[in-house]
Amino acid sequence: MKSFADLIQSITPETYETLKLAMEIGKWGDGTKLTQEQKELTMQAMIVWEQTHLPEEERTGYLGGQECAKQTKKKLTDAQAALFAPAAGTLH
Repeated sequence: MKSFADLIQSITPETYETLKLAMEIGKWGDGTKLTQEQKELTMQAMIVWEQTHLPEEERTGYLGGQECAKQTKKKLTDAQAALFAPAAGTLH
């Protein structure tokens, strides 16, 4: 019996796309729903495969690196700031 790592090494890009689609729609190509265990194992297999075959920005869960930090440091425009300002006459 192969180990999990051996199985990951045998995944082709076509198989990866099949796993990814199954995760997205929640069922296999024949229409059978994925069980919870299948979802967990499929997600683990996808993540491990992506680590060695895809650039970081194409991997599952990628959040954009430094772009997120830059976005949070941006100054709000007056219109945007008004959306978050307390209403006039409130005590809080």
